[in-house]
Amino acid sequence: MLKNVIIAVAAGTALVPFESLAQYATRVEAYEPGTGYAVEFGTGIPYTDSSTALGAPSSVTPGDFGGPVTPFAAPYQKEQLVSLGEGGSLTVEFSTPIQNNPTNPYGLDFLVFGSTGFVDADYPNGITDSAGSIFSNNLGETRVFVGNDPANMFLLNPSLAPVVDGMFPTDGSGNFQLPVNPALDNAAFGNQPLDAIRELYAGSGGGTGFDLAWAVDGNNQPVSLDSVRFVRVDVLSGRSDIDAFSTVMVPEPSTFVLAAAGLFGLICSRRTRQG
Repeated sequence: MLKNVIIAVAAGTALVPFESLAQYATRVEAYEPGTGYAVEFGTGIPYTDSSTALGAPSSVTPGDFGGPVTPFAAPYQKEQLVSLGEGGSLTVEFSTPIQNNPTNPYGLDFLVFGSTGFVDADYPNGITDSAGSIFSNNLGETRVFVGNDPANMFLLNPSLAPVVDGMFPTDGSGNFQLPVNPALDNAAFGNQPLDAIRELYAGSGGGTGFDLAWAVDGNNQPVSLDSVRFVRVDVLSGRSDIDAFSTVMVPEPSTFVLAAAGLFGLICSRRTRQG
């Protein structure tokens, strides 16, 4: 009987993977491509399909020249990225609001995934150069705004908010709700193979992290936001190519783990009584 219960619990849990709980942007509120946005090599087709920023980040790049997305193999196709040139802007909505949760890893509340990758200094073996250099990153400036009304958004303090489409390159095998330690810089990834990069990522799928606690009003005074539904990215200079937006989620014990713990306790109590 006990064995059957364990099997049933495990089977039920298998039908509800953690990824099904993931929260990504669900609707584009507004998009302006700006100037200098990306176009497809050879065809000139623009990367201006804003719907590509909805849903989960790319874990695989399709096609003959595609494959798994890793920190060395960034998404690059127009079906994966929407591009914002200088003066460009993208506002997305989350159907489930982003929560301001200081207990999240590193206090971060949401992630933005771009098109950057680590330079492979020993191609195709996958080893970074001594500086941990990345490619396809925006060398200019961006601004990130958050709020519950797209007409009344709050700026995330630019002195704290990193540039969109920079660190950290996406790893399609990682958890898209878990941020990389923001204290790590490029130098920390110098002369590292893929396995070592993933150790530094500690299970994360990459992305650039942001904290709702960074929000300020028009007078540069802190604003307390419990949650937000909208995120806006403005590109002041350079170019940012965006793949996806994701909330940060604190992993919770699975139903199976909790049930197994309870069953283990039941077994122990029965054995104690029998003894």
